[in-house]
Amino acid sequence: MLNIVLFGPPGAGKGTQSEKLIAQYNLAHLSTGDLFRKHLGEGTELGKLAQKYMDDGNLVPDSVVIDMVKDKIASTTDAKGFIFDGFPRTVPQAEALDQMLGEFETTISGMVALDVPDEELKARLLERGKTSGRADDQNEEKINNRIQVYKNETLPVAEFYEQQGKFNKIHGVGTIDGIFSEIRGVVDQF
Repeated sequence: MLNIVLFGPPGAGKGTQSEKLIAQYNLAHLSTGDLFRKHLGEGTELGKLAQKYMDDGNLVPDSVVIDMVKDKIASTTDAKGFIFDGFPRTVPQAEALDQMLGEFETTISGMVALDVPDEELKARLLERGKTSGRADDQNEEKINNRIQVYKNETLPVAEFYEQQGKFNKIHGVGTIDGIFSEIRGVVDQF
């Protein structure tokens, strides 16, 4: 199986690039954001709990996220692989993901990390906020908090995969197709 962790701060282009990776490699998309929105749309208790944290620009607790992810993996056993978009966000989540994948007799093939300067992230998120309807993309204070939370809590995940020899950094500024070409060059080596 080809299992890719697509990594980067909010606004780095993970959603855009994951769509292209899914089409290119026929992967199942596992986005915690999508899982949260599904639960929110259905009004589940997990969805309500996740919304409270997301509205404040904070991470959803690991136990909630891990339960959602494990359910998704278990229900998608015929996939050629997964693209993990926005997950894992903490080292304990990365460790739990490794353990879960081991139960399914597979591993993470590699991490692709999109590197984008903070000012570019802010501009992208504010622009996305004009059309997305997402409150956390329309408020600069919340955007700054999300970027800081990423740096403090999520960035250590890159080191976790670097220690496993699975970390690959891609400059995330340029054309969508140009960035995707660089990503493909890395993924084709997995």
